[in-house]
Amino acid sequence: MGKTIESGLVIHRQLLSGRANRVLILVPENLQHQWLVEMRRRFNLQVALFDAERFMESDAGNPFEDTQLALVALEWLVEDEKAQDALFAAGWDLMVVDEAHHLVWHEDKASREYSLVEQLAEVIAGVLLLTATPEQLGQDSHFARLRLLDPNRFHDLKAFRAESENYRPVAQAVQELLDKGKLSAAAQETIHGFLGAEGDSLLAAVNTGDEEAKSRLIRELLDRHGTGRVLFRNTRAAVQGFPERKLHQYPLPCPVEYLELPVGEHADLYPEVSFQSQSEVSEEERWWRFDPRVDWLIDTLKMLKRVKVLVICAHAETAMDLEDALRVRSGIPATVFHEGMNILERDRAAAYFADEEFGAQVLICSEIGSEGRNFQFSHHLVLFDLPSHPDLLEQRIGRLDRIGQKHTIELHVPFLETSPQARLFQWYHEALNAFLNTCPTGNALQHQFGPRLLPLLESGDDDEWQTLIDEARSERERLESELHTGRDRLLELNSGGAGEGEALVEAILDQDDQFSLPIYMETLFDAFGIDSEDHSENALILKPSEKMLDASFPLGDDEGVTITYDRNQALSHEDMQFITWEHPMVQGGMDLVLSGSMGNTAVALIKNKALKPG
Repeated sequence: MGKTIESGLVIHRQLLSGRANRVLILVPENLQHQWLVEMRRRFNLQVALFDAERFMESDAGNPFEDTQLALVALEWLVEDEKAQDALFAAGWDLMVVDEAHHLVWHEDKASREYSLVEQLAEVIAGVLLLTATPEQLGQDSHFARLRLLDPNRFHDLKAFRAESENYRPVAQAVQELLDKGKLSAAAQETIHGFLGAEGDSLLAAVNTGDEEAKSRLIRELLDRHGTGRVLFRNTRAAVQGFPERKLHQYPLPCPVEYLELPVGEHADLYPEVSFQSQSEVSEEERWWRFDPRVDWLIDTLKMLKRVKVLVICAHAETAMDLEDALRVRSGIPATVFHEGMNILERDRAAAYFADEEFGAQVLICSEIGSEGRNFQFSHHLVLFDLPSHPDLLEQRIGRLDRIGQKHTIELHVPFLETSPQARLFQWYHEALNAFLNTCPTGNALQHQFGPRLLPLLESGDDDEWQTLIDEARSERERLESELHTGRDRLLELNSGGAGEGEALVEAILDQDDQFSLPIYMETLFDAFGIDSEDHSENALILKPSEKMLDASFPLGDDEGVTITYDRNQALSHEDMQFITWEHPMVQGGMDLVLSGSMGNTAVALIKNKALKPG
């Protein structure tokens, strides 16, 4: 389950329960349409998309007061002070911020995005931050985002770092309770150190076999000395359904044109950008005419024929040049996706790639342009170059490696031999093991070894390079062991609700198997004059009939809609609406029955001897 869907569940529940009426969703501009579609398709939430054009053209005194659910691009908002003033004046109950790792904070300075969200968090009761890579920008920024959620607990960075050291003994004590139902003397001493006299009574009850006391003790440890209630993270180790990964590496000879390039920032990691920036380069000398990676890409695409392939590279210029190269040199249908395109252009490119019959075989994305997009209908990923940070590498692979992916992820990595590209590949593969598995320690290792890594990528003794690889590998294995028994284990226990999640899933599945809703809706359709006909197994087509009694019945479309009561069928057919007791059609129909004349019975008693009884 993606974080967008998880947050949609939270928003939907908050609205249904009345705990929130006005919701503000802040997202990167390139994800606005994705959010708009997901909220409508999955949760039937009518979200209003705001940008500079809509804000300026609105006739309302405060455009944000015209909607209960606002979807706003954070990039635009930080640049428009008038929009910020209107946003604060409108008032909100819940704020959701996607890709929250972009909120950068350091003790001496905070980004404008962070400062704006911090001000909003002070006046909005509910705050939900979403990110797949919470520590991408370091532990400082991670702490600062936790501070947005609970400023009283996360008030001091040094205290936060010290608290993190306690995660492992807490996790071990909780795990011992779960596995054995009782605690060793050492574990009891550990818990006494955390909870003091308050925990002694719980320990005594646990030792007598009291299950309720055991559950309470686990909650106390997780809440007060673990990751708390503000951080939930579904680790792959705790979630089933992810595909395997298979790595294909392609070392290629480095062309002489690149060997003559001047040294610059990551020049040898992305030599095509440096080469093309030279003013004297003619059309006939463009980099894609001699770069062996382009020849390899064309041959690979021809070999795969019509199989969908996603290509990701670091820079938008590289992505656009590759599209030109494929068109000029091969005629392979391709489309490009980068941050310089507006939302509609990106959506069209994604739709063209997704079209099975007439669509592009290959979609070429830049680093930033691909963020947040999911293409799990493809399972071949070409990493045309490698990013400078392991979290960015995981983001790239995550475009395909998601729950719902039905195939093994085929990772294709071409790189130039005897170049920094080759060493960076070796760093990610041998030191971090970041291709075949997720790398939760990547940021820490990058921070620890980065000062030695970058100089050795450009040049350096082979023995010194191998020493770095060996040291980083050993440190990764040590950190992974600590995470598995410390923070990550606490996150798994806390995020899983100590078994409550499984019980909730069972309850939902039991409700799905009941026939009370279809029977009720069939009666409702008959009463209001809604025609229903079979579409396919477990699916119906609803249309208004000539006998329709109330035109305000919330059918959703005057031309008719296709519905299903089967969850799996709805997930595989986006044109079908999944009907549940919370669906607007069901809720609206029930409101019409309760508040309108339909379903009411009037009885009058008239005392008149001139009239016959009855």
